[in-house]
Amino acid sequence: MGKDRADNRFHGLHERKTTVSASNTLPRPLNKKQNFKRQEKMTSEVVIDVQEKEISIALLEDKNLVEYQTEPRSASFSVGNIYVAKVKKLMPGLNASFVDVGFERDAFLHYLDLGNQFNSYEKYLKQVQSDRKKLYPFSKASRLPDLKKDGTVATTLQKDQEVLVQIVKEPISTKGPRLTGELSFAGRYLVLVPFNDKVSVSSKIKSGEERARLKQLIQSIKPRNFGVIVRTVAEGKRVAELDSELKVLLKRWEDAITKVQKTTKRPQLVFEETSRAVALLRDLFNPTYENIYVNDEQVFNEVKEYVTLIAPEKADIVKLYKGNVPIFDNFNITKQIKSSFGKTINYKHGAYLIIEHTEAMHVVDVNSGNRTRGVNGQEANALDVNLGAADELARQLRLRDMGGIIIVDFIDMNLAEDRQMLYERMCKNMQKDRARHNILPLSKFGLMQITRQRVRPAMDVNVEETCPTCFGKGTIKSSILFTDQLERKIDQLVNKIGVKKFYLHVHPYVAAYINQGFVSLKRRWQMKYGIGVRVIPSQKMAFLQYEFYDSKKQFIDMKEEQETK
Repeated sequence: MGKDRADNRFHGLHERKTTVSASNTLPRPLNKKQNFKRQEKMTSEVVIDVQEKEISIALLEDKNLVEYQTEPRSASFSVGNIYVAKVKKLMPGLNASFVDVGFERDAFLHYLDLGNQFNSYEKYLKQVQSDRKKLYPFSKASRLPDLKKDGTVATTLQKDQEVLVQIVKEPISTKGPRLTGELSFAGRYLVLVPFNDKVSVSSKIKSGEERARLKQLIQSIKPRNFGVIVRTVAEGKRVAELDSELKVLLKRWEDAITKVQKTTKRPQLVFEETSRAVALLRDLFNPTYENIYVNDEQVFNEVKEYVTLIAPEKADIVKLYKGNVPIFDNFNITKQIKSSFGKTINYKHGAYLIIEHTEAMHVVDVNSGNRTRGVNGQEANALDVNLGAADELARQLRLRDMGGIIIVDFIDMNLAEDRQMLYERMCKNMQKDRARHNILPLSKFGLMQITRQRVRPAMDVNVEETCPTCFGKGTIKSSILFTDQLERKIDQLVNKIGVKKFYLHVHPYVAAYINQGFVSLKRRWQMKYGIGVRVIPSQKMAFLQYEFYDSKKQFIDMKEEQETK
């Protein structure tokens, strides 16, 4: 039973990363007389915005933003990282331990997450560290009996004991990372599991003949002491493609163990997931993607190399964006971000959602707003608003990556068939979601309960803007003098700093004002200072906000808080 639990957990952890199949398309809007139908074809594009301090990745389906991730470039995405770490504290009451992996808060490792092969890992870890010059061959490592399911952490671990662990859940709020002792290396088609001879095939591959083919194929090429999980996207793949990826995953394991052998520092990161852009693409990539746009040459090369490796025929879809307009503005992503985050979300004919985040759960309230009653009466109006809310909520769950418990208060409906239609609509919409989830029918109070896999904090983008000209003090210079202020900055930039060519990013309204006229303000600046200035309308700028960039598009800090005093 424990072994099945471990295998199922591996399936759950890695199958959520599999791509949406080509057949999964957006459902059309429905009413009571319509059946669920598929659109003929859904276009998907990925847009990657690389800035000096952060990287943002957006997934568009039919030009609509459905997934969005942003994080500082200095930050690392820790799920999947493997550490050789030290046990810091035993908690017999919880049958768990806290482990130091170098984070601000110690990581949590439950006894049942140590894994069946914990004893084998411990013995091999000692063999590897006993000889710093010659690596003990993994093929000769012996497999010890499985860890007892009814054992205790107090009899298995000791304080300061070294353990090989992998992060399965990001630090969230006041909690540290969650760990497992069952290591795995995830690729696009396969998941490599050391100390496990079993070959498992994704249950989403329905064909019995294909499952048998994949299982026999992997059995013939995998090395001793390794297990393999075959992911859904491996269906129909040739042996050469699978063998190539298996070798890549084996190399990652060998590099990790070599690092354990060579280093003495504890805790020590021995395997780190690929760059954020590539890691997300590995999880998201679908052969039906039409384009992947990147605005940074280095990241473009990384993404191009990865796509060439996994899908050579799709290498040409990776494109380097060289436009002057910010890449997110060009694809109308900035506006969608500003309208899709925050507490209140408008979605259809005046109806809106209110989304509240608490420590224990997320609460969503559906409101019809100033919508007038339909000709078919209140019940039809409530159904229409609720169906629209189900469409928008499914998008919001993916977009914000909301996890844990989600409670939705829909508008009350009297007819059981309407409540069933709403439930089916929500289930259909959530089929495109890669995260594991469970949806319950409406309760007698009209509430829908949803649980969704939570591996990192929910994405919460603050769409409110701090005044860039008064820095929250409430007083600013006269707006009509704003262009005079810009001219002083240009004078300082040209005559004191010596920058002759630069880009000026301003709000689109201000850009239109600067560029307008027979002899525009921009043209007068060019003639007066002998400069090459390009005025770029940027949707992320507040009304009286500005940013300067040099000819290489590197940010130039020209702001002074004192100027508002």
